[in-house]
Amino acid sequence: MKFYKYQGTGNDFVMLDNRLGEWDDLSIEEIQKLCDRRFGIGADGLIKINTAQDVDFEVDYHNSDGSKSFCGNGARCSVAFAHFLDIIEDKTTFTAIDGIHEAEIKNGIIKLKMGDVKTIDRDGDDFVLNTGSPHYIKYVEMLNNYNVFKTGNEIRNSETYKKEGINVNFVEAFSDKELFVRTYERGVEDETYSCGTGVTAAALTFMDKNNQTSVAVKVLGGQLKVYAEKKGEGFSDIWLEGPANQVFKGDIALSSKIQ
Repeated sequence: MKFYKYQGTGNDFVMLDNRLGEWDDLSIEEIQKLCDRRFGIGADGLIKINTAQDVDFEVDYHNSDGSKSFCGNGARCSVAFAHFLDIIEDKTTFTAIDGIHEAEIKNGIIKLKMGDVKTIDRDGDDFVLNTGSPHYIKYVEMLNNYNVFKTGNEIRNSETYKKEGINVNFVEAFSDKELFVRTYERGVEDETYSCGTGVTAAALTFMDKNNQTSVAVKVLGGQLKVYAEKKGEGFSDIWLEGPANQVFKGDIALSSKIQ
């Protein structure tokens, strides 16, 4: 198997060019092994770039446990990969598990249009919303020292969210212009260096509360930015912006990883 490794603010992915359908039958076990950081390549998820009708390509995303969802940083890395493969130039339209997306790429920065968010719900003092994947938003202080894994795991596996799973984001406001976000991701079942849909969800709750149209977001793996327009109880014209880079490429003997 020929693979490429990409990362977007530390959220890392195994990327496969599957336009010929060579890896259509890749099993959950194989995906888990490829994403394993000790016995495989190592990644938060695996992405297959597939052909698709009426758009430039399809993003077929799997978490490291093999489950499927939409991934904002994975989608941004997919745009960078599609550009590398000469599928696209500076603008694109592609499809993912949650529908059609637009994106732009310039100087290694990818700007991705997210789906509209109709409502932001409350769970006590916290927030719940879907930005392509479900997210729980909790504002805290001293986030640098916060036990993200412990509290994130507890919320994700609580009676309310255990069945479907939820990503848990912890947010600290540095100012009215910048947030710090750390995320416990379902499907990875650990904290990741960045979560694009989580950053978007956190930013929307902040923009809703402070009547803003953009905010910068610090994550463990770097910097992102979110833009959006208020629409009713939710938001439209939502864009996630940040870097995505190829880290390395190689070949792996797939059979040796599943014995």
